[in-house]
Amino acid sequence: MKKVGVFSFVVCLVLFFSCSLFPKKQLVIYTWEEMFPQEILDSFRKVTGTEVVLKYFEYNEDMLMGLQEAEGGTYDLVIADDYIIEFVTEQGLAQKLDKSKIPNLKNVNPLYQHQFYDPRDEYTVPYGAGIQTIVYDPGKINFDIEGFSDLWNPDLRGRVGITSNYRVIDGMTLQTMEKSYNETDPAVIEAAGRQLLELVPNIAVIRDMDLDDELLAGNIDVALMYTDQVTKSLVQNPGLKVVYPKEGIGFGIMAAFIPSKAPNAAGAHRFLDFILDPWRGADCAEYLAYYCANSAAEDYIKPELREYLTMPTETRNGIEVIRFGNFEIMLNIDQDAEDAHARIWEAFNKAAGN
Repeated sequence: MKKVGVFSFVVCLVLFFSCSLFPKKQLVIYTWEEMFPQEILDSFRKVTGTEVVLKYFEYNEDMLMGLQEAEGGTYDLVIADDYIIEFVTEQGLAQKLDKSKIPNLKNVNPLYQHQFYDPRDEYTVPYGAGIQTIVYDPGKINFDIEGFSDLWNPDLRGRVGITSNYRVIDGMTLQTMEKSYNETDPAVIEAAGRQLLELVPNIAVIRDMDLDDELLAGNIDVALMYTDQVTKSLVQNPGLKVVYPKEGIGFGIMAAFIPSKAPNAAGAHRFLDFILDPWRGADCAEYLAYYCANSAAEDYIKPELREYLTMPTETRNGIEVIRFGNFEIMLNIDQDAEDAHARIWEAFNKAAGN
């Protein structure tokens, strides 16, 4: 019995020191929910021995605040929207990529590179892109919807669903006034707020998540949605009609970056290279349901999904460009403009009972 006791004690000591000297490897990713298929995370663990831990935020601004509080630490990889990343790099909260550790960077679609938030592609890797489009059931609407302004039609009373992103909805309203998504004059933004209040009778749902479910269930007949929701809607009901609004389109990119004091920057580099593999990139694109930012992955996307997940493009003067007549990338705006947006959005939500 003594020998057994001594043996057990030795085993415990070995396990204790093994765990202390060789802690379990982790990669902490900070992003929104539903960004990666579980199969990709499981495969990365099997190949590298690194467990992926997902931490979620709801809004980009929450991410920035969390990263500021962590002083660029805590998280190993972050995926967020383009405009907020500009703040991240300006504040020194992201580190430059070691591109020698990401050989699959060659697979990134050039359409999504050299953007305003990272013109030299020093800090970020694009993961997906999207636009805001209108989707409706033509069997239930007695007129052709061609743009944002049609959402104000009295025939749509109580039948419209919209996202809860204030810059998208305020920007939509500004575009109906022939103004920019990125308008900074508070007086013009306040005028957009008054016009937005006129939309209230038509609003049935204001929601970011699962807006496509509301449309498919018939709870709404028209929706202004993100690309992933549009994709999911069309896959389930190809009879729905998609409208690229005549006034213009807001365009955005989701990109990954490594925080300045990431505990496992090496693991972050390896994960980025891992998901940029063509096959894995296709799996990620199909799950994410946004436009695929990985050129090499496009051929591996299921044929029935490929047209929804690849950005419509055309060649102009020998250069491939996005095939939308008028689109805007959402940019950062000054605090006075932000305050004006906050005021009109609060008034709109209150009037809509949201």
